[in-house]
Amino acid sequence: MSTTSIQAPGGSGPSSNLEAVQQSAIRKATWRLVPLLAVAYIVNYIDRTNVGFAGLTMNRDLGLSATQFGVAAGIFFLGYCAFEVPSNLALYHFGARKWIARIMISWGIVAVAMALARGPRSFIALRCLLGIAEAGLFPGVVYYISIWFPVHYRARVLAWFLLAFPVSAVVGGPLAAAILPMHGILHLAGWQWLFIIEGLPALICGLIALFVLADSPKDATWLTPAERDALVSMLGEEKRDRATHSFLAALKDPRVVILTLTVFFWFIGVIGLAMWTPLFLKSYGRLSNLQVGLLTAIPSLIGSVVMIPWARQVDRSRKYIKHFVLAGLMAAAGFLFSVLYSSLLPAMIGLTFAVAGISSMRAPFYAMPSRFLTGAAMAGGIGVINGLGTLGGMVGPWLIGWLKDVTGSYVIGMYAMAGALMVSVFLALSLKLIVKKEL
Repeated sequence: MSTTSIQAPGGSGPSSNLEAVQQSAIRKATWRLVPLLAVAYIVNYIDRTNVGFAGLTMNRDLGLSATQFGVAAGIFFLGYCAFEVPSNLALYHFGARKWIARIMISWGIVAVAMALARGPRSFIALRCLLGIAEAGLFPGVVYYISIWFPVHYRARVLAWFLLAFPVSAVVGGPLAAAILPMHGILHLAGWQWLFIIEGLPALICGLIALFVLADSPKDATWLTPAERDALVSMLGEEKRDRATHSFLAALKDPRVVILTLTVFFWFIGVIGLAMWTPLFLKSYGRLSNLQVGLLTAIPSLIGSVVMIPWARQVDRSRKYIKHFVLAGLMAAAGFLFSVLYSSLLPAMIGLTFAVAGISSMRAPFYAMPSRFLTGAAMAGGIGVINGLGTLGGMVGPWLIGWLKDVTGSYVIGMYAMAGALMVSVFLALSLKLIVKKEL
């Protein structure tokens, strides 16, 4: 991770010294906070989406049809959405350190408990409970980053955190493929071991968070007094420039409404892709579970490489909508190309473009709310945007499963995800009718 140098107008003197202190504070905060948060989100996304790999053997054991699996995969977002805003407001009132740690520990417990599922009903109930446990982590971290990093660093810092999305697939696929053969050890199925082994790291991250995180810059004992003052001053100047401060005002803000709808259609593609990719690839010939796991890692690895320079360009240009739209168009084109030919290579090329586009959409999008929200409005607003918006994550897996049962293939499902992304792109473009320079 790196921070871009800010040149002093005169190159020396008090201004230069102040900027050196500011950059020192930002550098320390980056290395102190971002690695733990990124690792936790890698674990979080693995725990959220490992059901796609578990389904390779679990669906038969639990008697799940494609539609039931889609409902179970997506119902996670029902619990997630219901508790997203309360969780983020609680974080604002009780402090980020304890609340983020609490989220990590509770989701780790439920993730491990997924191994106790015995049929469709218990599996669906546990998936919903996992959503409740995880609620607030992502928007909480987005809010947390906004109170630690000035706006001209925010997209890059978010990108390092959001790198967890593609990295989780790079790690999660091969890891899942390695765990599934543990079938029969201690009389547990391979998919049960998958939930247990991949759920435990969340508990460890939660305990570490209690000792590593600080609620805000003014509470950071690992910064010098000069660094604390410099960082607090930089962030304080930005707060005075933002228009919306109260949570109720944020709810009425048309920008919040449009961003919420944008996320909804975007997440139909995001979660549909994450949940169904292993089974989609499995449909191309006689691939082993290990081969499926390795193949899913390739698009995500490329997505990881693309999103960091993309976010750096976002910070330089401050053209958040433009970069979100371009990445969305690339993702939609990838979905369409993945089913244009009935062979594995074009499918992999299409999935690679889809994952790279979806990954690159994240940093510019989640940098937008902090440009016009602050305080309780930012905490609650990002909770509303992410909570209600990610209900699309419930629709996506169900829609693909239903279309697969009806048509017998994934082609129409891929078309549907491409269409949803195009709606998301047009919604983002509509923000230009409301905002000018700020986005």
